[in-house]
Amino acid sequence: MSHSFGLVIESLVAVLLLLTIGYCMLLNRRLKRLRADEQSMRGMIAELITATEIAERAIGGLKVTVRECDENLGAQLNAGTALSAKLSKQVMAGEAILNRLTQIALAARPSTPEPEAAAEAEAPAAHKPSNAKTLLAAAQAFSERRRATGLAA
Repeated sequence: MSHSFGLVIESLVAVLLLLTIGYCMLLNRRLKRLRADEQSMRGMIAELITATEIAERAIGGLKVTVRECDENLGAQLNAGTALSAKLSKQVMAGEAILNRLTQIALAARPSTPEPEAAAEAEAPAAHKPSNAKTLLAAAQAFSERRRATGLAA
């Protein structure tokens, strides 16, 4: 019996050794896969670092571009505001000149008493002074006066 008991124990040890060898082979395969995955992970990490550096450079370039656009837009906005103010002043000056021309044209109209107005109504149209001609003459006189005094732009 002692002989069979020793055989059973040795058989049990042999089976346990076989199981240990099998489990070691399984662990070895898993470790090989893990090492292969580690290499691919290192490659992915290197690619990720490269992509991050490229993105950082692109962001820096975008910041510079945004700053330049902001400065350019601010300058154009200031120029537009100045131009708008200048145009507003010119429009006001034009309205003032138009008002003066209107006053000159009204002052240049001959003031006629009522009986003469009736006589003019009967006179042929060729002898009547035209409002347009009177206004044109007044505008030319005003323009010549402005040129003579050096006020013309």
